[in-house]
Amino acid sequence: MSDDTIRLVTIGRMLRRRGRLLAVLALVGALVGYGTSVLFPPRYTASASVLLPGQWEERELLTQVEVATSSTVIDRAAAALDRPGVGVGELRDRVSAKASDGNIIKISGTDDTPERAQRLSDEVAQQFVTFAAQIAGGGTDADAASGPEALRQQVSQTNRRITDLADSADPGRTVESVQARTELEKLRSALQEAMNKLEQADPASNKAGMVVMGPATRPTGEAPPTRTQLVAGGALLFFLLAIVGHLTAARMNRRLRSEPEIAAALGSALLGTVDVAGERRAHRPRGGGTRARVRRLLGADTRWDLPAPRTSSDEAGRRLRYRRVCAGLREQLPSPRRLLVVVPDGDEIARRAAGQLVAEAEGDPLLRVVEVSVSRPTVPDRDTESGALVVLSAGGWTAEELAGIAEACADGGHEVVGIVLADPVRARPTRSADRPRDDAGGAVPVGGHATGGAT
Repeated sequence: MSDDTIRLVTIGRMLRRRGRLLAVLALVGALVGYGTSVLFPPRYTASASVLLPGQWEERELLTQVEVATSSTVIDRAAAALDRPGVGVGELRDRVSAKASDGNIIKISGTDDTPERAQRLSDEVAQQFVTFAAQIAGGGTDADAASGPEALRQQVSQTNRRITDLADSADPGRTVESVQARTELEKLRSALQEAMNKLEQADPASNKAGMVVMGPATRPTGEAPPTRTQLVAGGALLFFLLAIVGHLTAARMNRRLRSEPEIAAALGSALLGTVDVAGERRAHRPRGGGTRARVRRLLGADTRWDLPAPRTSSDEAGRRLRYRRVCAGLREQLPSPRRLLVVVPDGDEIARRAAGQLVAEAEGDPLLRVVEVSVSRPTVPDRDTESGALVVLSAGGWTAEELAGIAEACADGGHEVVGIVLADPVRARPTRSADRPRDDAGGAVPVGGHATGGAT
């Protein structure tokens, strides 16, 4: 699969053949998510809204959001709550604020219980309103007090001075006195109008008076991530990691599947391909022990990345393939025609194909079957054999493993005269009880067996 494009059919085949393993891994992920939820207690979030009257620009609202979560506001709220064991830094991490439509700042507080979360958000909102009012009023700044307030005092003094000048002027006895009083009244009106405009344009008068829009609503559910979300997220994460791991392993798989690659690795020619009919359990490696039973239980003892076996023809067609291979061997080998049939240990499909070859050869050529370990291949020394015939299934062995088998044959004095590929197929359903069973060839006794020693 290293060069194949990952398609939906590949994912579907993985889900069918690795369904139990994926389900177990998803269950493990759910347990990990549950354990995480136990380590981190549930949290609850309550929100309080603060209304900012007047006209506000977006950057000014963002400034007020920063003020709401400033250290001064949080410190005052922490002092008012008086919670032992909870530091100011930890409390600052539990408070957030954001500006919404309508000049409303939403202050959220997160805590261990709904009551504590509600009180936290209410207290921070109240401290924010108090602190914002102090900033707008500027009562703690002497220089700020000498600004607009000093101007108002000077205007009041000017009004009093205008009144004194108007009283001291000759009340209407001369034209000059009437004109002076008129000019003084105009000056008074202009000052009053200027003060009114100043009051209307004062940011402190327009943007002061922030109000908390009622107490925060007590939360009824946990803040995310909840325990259910952690359990579901853990199961999904492990499931996806398992799929990615399977696909990555298949991409990095170096087992040979094409006929030219197998022939090049063994250094011999391909004599033919034979079909082996059987059930799915025939594809599973042999072996016992706890580890093998666990792998068999999880469905991890079979290859998932191999394509589904194709449906073969009838038994006569399958036997014809074996006869053609035997005929090719008779033409190729000198008399007496004796061959050592080498089968990789654990290749059940190849072992059954070798047994069928022995049955179809009927002693000409005389075949002796041995199974060799691919990790440390050892082939019996040459006796009366004319060479070695390697029988194996595609997609199960790497180039290094096949090259090791070829070297073991050479060390034993056997020349690899040919290669036979065993292809697993699905037999067509029988229509009559009198027809012979397709897997009868698997019961044919082989000529010999070896796992690395001489026979």
